[in-house]
Amino acid sequence: MNRAELKRLAREQLDGGIFKNNWLLAVVAVLIVTAITSAASSIPLLTVFLAGPLGVGLMAVFKNLKRFGAVKFEGLFEGFTKDFGGTLLLGLLQTIFIALWSLLFVIPGIVKAYSYSMAYYLKSEHEAWTWRQCLDESRRLTNGHKMDLFILDLSFIGWYIIGGLCFGIGTLWVEAYHNATLINYYEELTASRVEM
Repeated sequence: MNRAELKRLAREQLDGGIFKNNWLLAVVAVLIVTAITSAASSIPLLTVFLAGPLGVGLMAVFKNLKRFGAVKFEGLFEGFTKDFGGTLLLGLLQTIFIALWSLLFVIPGIVKAYSYSMAYYLKSEHEAWTWRQCLDESRRLTNGHKMDLFILDLSFIGWYIIGGLCFGIGTLWVEAYHNATLINYYEELTASRVEM
């Protein structure tokens, strides 16, 4: 998959400018999730419990952007309203498994993080799926693509540095751009799997 093309598509979906409607709405969605996570950060266990529902909700927002060309905020809390127990369990077990692999060494933890990186997208897409189905399918989808995903993430480092220089606020715009690019990557992965 061509990184430049994925990023071009993301910018196009975000209306092509950082102060255009879709980009600003995507920034608001990222800001809401960041604010909730930051408020919960004083209680680490609460952050772990919120990870799944918030992650699934944010993926739903970017899925709507990709498929319908608009940011819809009602999707932001679907991790709480649709199978809350399932999304909570998914986030909790994903975090535990990555942490356990990280205990072996840093590299296995990073590899597992990329293996499970599509789980929230899959849960957003398949509400009835269990945590195990989401993690297993994420592992299958990312098989042979983890290095691509890693390089795609690395390609945003410069943007995050620039965003950080803008009093850190600019990272919200970069996060919106990054998530829009990742949903395009997810769509490519699932499309290529269907074709196989």
